[in-house]
Amino acid sequence: MLWWIILFIFLAIVGYVALTYNSFVNLKQMIKNSWAQVDVQLKMRADLVPNLVETVKGYAKHEKTVFNDITKARSAIMNAKTPEEAAKADNMLAGALKSLFAVAEAYPDLKANQNFIQLQEKLGDLEQKIAYARQFYNDMVMKMNRKVLMFPSNLVASMFGFKEEEYFKTEEATREVPKVKFE
Repeated sequence: MLWWIILFIFLAIVGYVALTYNSFVNLKQMIKNSWAQVDVQLKMRADLVPNLVETVKGYAKHEKTVFNDITKARSAIMNAKTPEEAAKADNMLAGALKSLFAVAEAYPDLKANQNFIQLQEKLGDLEQKIAYARQFYNDMVMKMNRKVLMFPSNLVASMFGFKEEEYFKTEEATREVPKVKFE
């Protein structure tokens, strides 16, 4: 009878470890997928930016620093490999876009340009999708981190090398979505 109890306890422990390991693998894959969604949305926005820049350039040729900042930020987003790099690049692009829209405010003809209006609308839609993708990614990271830290799943995490994941964070100054105004 003692052997059956020992066997049952052993199988329960093995079962728990297997289920916990599989849940870590599942969360890891969900984090990878959700990060890929953030990355896709950031790159879609980065691809939209050259069209915005070209539209504004026709009206504001003397605003070279704004255009250079946008080009650098776009390049940084396209080359980002980690959530931290992407967040920094995203912060740069958000700041540059704020400057671009500030320049656009000075040109009433530009604000009335149909192409510019469509690009602004598309950018607004992308900003909403990016916000949702970031939130989903951070939710998955929170689930993983909680599981890595909580007992007894933290024992399985340390056995198999699962670690806390990195949140997608924005800097305080760029937490606001660039304002898109139609006047």
